[in-house]
Amino acid sequence: MRRFLLLLLPLFLAGADTKLELPLREVANLQGVRGNMLLGYGLVVGLKGTGDTIQSKFTIQSLANLMARQGIAIPTTGVNVKNVASVMVTAELPAFARPGQRVDITVSSNGDAGSLAGGTLLMTPLQGPDGQVYVVGQGPILVGGFSVATAGASNSKNHPTAGRIPEGGLVEREVGGNFNDRKVLRYSLQEEDFTTAVRVVKAINTELPSASARALDSRTIEVPIPAEFQGRTVELVARLENLPIQLQSKARVVVNEKTGTVIMGADVKIGAVSIVQAGLSISVTSKSQVSQPAPLSKGKTTTTTTSAIKVEEEKPKAFTLEPGTTVGRLAEILNNVGVTPRDLVAILQAMKDAGALNAELRVL
Repeated sequence: MRRFLLLLLPLFLAGADTKLELPLREVANLQGVRGNMLLGYGLVVGLKGTGDTIQSKFTIQSLANLMARQGIAIPTTGVNVKNVASVMVTAELPAFARPGQRVDITVSSNGDAGSLAGGTLLMTPLQGPDGQVYVVGQGPILVGGFSVATAGASNSKNHPTAGRIPEGGLVEREVGGNFNDRKVLRYSLQEEDFTTAVRVVKAINTELPSASARALDSRTIEVPIPAEFQGRTVELVARLENLPIQLQSKARVVVNEKTGTVIMGADVKIGAVSIVQAGLSISVTSKSQVSQPAPLSKGKTTTTTTSAIKVEEEKPKAFTLEPGTTVGRLAEILNNVGVTPRDLVAILQAMKDAGALNAELRVL
């Protein structure tokens, strides 16, 4: 019988009094310091017969337009593009990227090409949401898979229609703005919590009383830049990002029904509850029988069907949990009675509805 695995967070194993502290940079993100998504459309050439077919009309048109810009006019009819594939090119422009720096780009087929292995991406401009070109990509594609086909058989591994070009993008334009000219810093907690927000404010004001940090809500902390750090915002951020922040642990149970994994935090409390689990199984089977008449008789061959119904009801599984039962004991009891991952989800949900599980329940 399939069993489930219960994982306890280190907080529980170390004891309820253990404090979990992380630096501010791992608890909150500084607003305005992020990457920007870029998108472009291009052509991959040099494929070994694995490119787009004539059904991909946009590939033929794109190739004709490219050749026209090179001074060569070709018709769009009767062109075989099996060594060419149209692709979408994506990249992320890092924060504070400057012209001349290189970034990785991802190339994905948007036609009916069989594989991009061995292909080379032609010069492709990558645009931001504002329509401006920030990166130009070009280079040979690295594909982490293959696709082989022959008469009546084929084999493939991973996704040969997508690949990457390490450092294949050249930054041509930077995102405007001077970080040191900021007058206010704003931090966004990765997980909203009023207690954690207050602790972050306290830690910042203890480190820099002149900062006058304050919490705008359960996720956002505002830090006016003190006079001594005007024009030196980078130094201020470097000083603040290493401040230790004590996290507010949450009572939470996460269940992955597919893998049978259960994770419970340290603050999960189990109250008094009685659980009864039983299963009813009903199966109906049919069996056909052929009746053959005797030789030289005038009888006819007939077919009859007989049905059988079998009902099985499992013996109810009952157990009682007393107040203060540990999650380890709960796991041991549920495993002993043969609870499946699917039944476990139903049991935990019923325990929460009954008020015996004082924790947030998440089912993946």
